[in-house]
Amino acid sequence: MPKIGLTLGKFAPLHQGHQLLIETALAQVDHLIVLIYACDELPLVSLAERVQWLQALYPQVEILAAPDGPKETGYTTAIMRAQENYILQILAGRKVTHFFSSEAYGEHVSQALGALDVRVDRSRQIVPISATRIRHDWNLAQQYLSPVVYKSLVQKIVLLGAPSAGKTTLAQALAQTLQTTWMEEYGRSYWEQHQQERRLQPDELLLIAQTHLQLEDQATLQAQRYLICDTNAFTTWHFAQYYHGFALPALTQLAESCWQRYAQVWVCDIDFPYADTWDRSGETNQREFQAFILQQLQARQIPYRLVSGSVEERVATILSQLPADRLLTR
Repeated sequence: MPKIGLTLGKFAPLHQGHQLLIETALAQVDHLIVLIYACDELPLVSLAERVQWLQALYPQVEILAAPDGPKETGYTTAIMRAQENYILQILAGRKVTHFFSSEAYGEHVSQALGALDVRVDRSRQIVPISATRIRHDWNLAQQYLSPVVYKSLVQKIVLLGAPSAGKTTLAQALAQTLQTTWMEEYGRSYWEQHQQERRLQPDELLLIAQTHLQLEDQATLQAQRYLICDTNAFTTWHFAQYYHGFALPALTQLAESCWQRYAQVWVCDIDFPYADTWDRSGETNQREFQAFILQQLQARQIPYRLVSGSVEERVATILSQLPADRLLTR
């Protein structure tokens, strides 16, 4: 007879304690079912996203989403029967041989299922954490969440704008104010090292976009709440158009798909004093670049916000409009 395991939870967020539970179950059964409930405690993270975490980390697991599951918890007879009846209804007659949990409800649920009651790290000695504690502390999130989960909770804020629009200065100031990290423009450092007659080749521009995205993902793991990004793949595509009148198809694809990575897009106004350094092409070129950026964002129907004024004014504007923290429970 095959060993069929079941475990359940909200996984809000999915942390190392949950992973220990799932991995222990996987080692003991032939097939594991994970029942995942709706969650009011993490309102900005959907049930579908929490399902995606599980699918990414444990593709061999069968996941049953329970958007209408009972929300009351406790050990009164009525609450326990409601929980048991819901689980039996979801299983629709399927037999479970092992029920895995770390909580006291393991006893009554396993009895209702006619399954073996398997408790995993009930005293939280192996993984001394709970989702409740994580929802109050980003430091704990960095310590106890997998990269897959953690990166999805950090929101990326991207800054665009023509050369000398103050993107880098603003990114640094925002990161300092928010006590987080920022992602520098990889294309700028690459250009400084590899440009030939102030230009780069199409394949180099593709490499820049690919590397920038990789570094952006790495930086996300060091950030808390927000990652401030100085430009994106669209910027590199723009330079390809400027240099050559075209971009490689792979770069175009990156430029078109990158927008889903960002919670907000800000365009820095060109009201900053222009820094006429050797690597720039003058104020006329700056105005042309800015007009192209705004025209492209509008044509692509990318929501964006224009930020103007001094560095302090720009920081204050963005801080007043940042999206809500996706993790912390207020």
